Amino acid sequence: QVQLVESGGGLVQAGGSLRLSCAASGHTFSTYAMGWFRQAPGKEREFVATISWTGGRTSYADSVKGRFTISRDNAKNTGYLQMNSLKPEDTAVYYCATRRATYATSSESEWYDYWGQGTQVTVSS
Repeated sequence: QVQLVESGGGLVQAGGSLRLSCAASGHTFSTYAMGWFRQAPGKEREFVATISWTGGRTSYADSVKGRFTISRDNAKNTGYLQMNSLKPEDTAVYYCATRRATYATSSESEWYDYWGQGTQVTVSS
């Protein structure tokens, strides 16, 4: 049974930092691509970042490029999203997602097979 559990969310002031974690179990995490998405109240879920199975390929939404960094530690079955210079518009529930893929990644939520339940990030101005 595949399970993804996000953690690390919370309340932070604008300009601050948070690091989200995504702990995976029930599948061989090292053979799965991983993505981070977010959904703000009243808005559709949107792509944040994605990383390939070895971590060699990453991609970011323009809105977070240069501020967020996606990474993974396959030995720990855990993915991360380091978020710096946070803005109030980054406030959302953040989700991690995975799909078995050796090299591919995607910014499309429909591409992913497994999802976590999300962690709330709130950035105050």
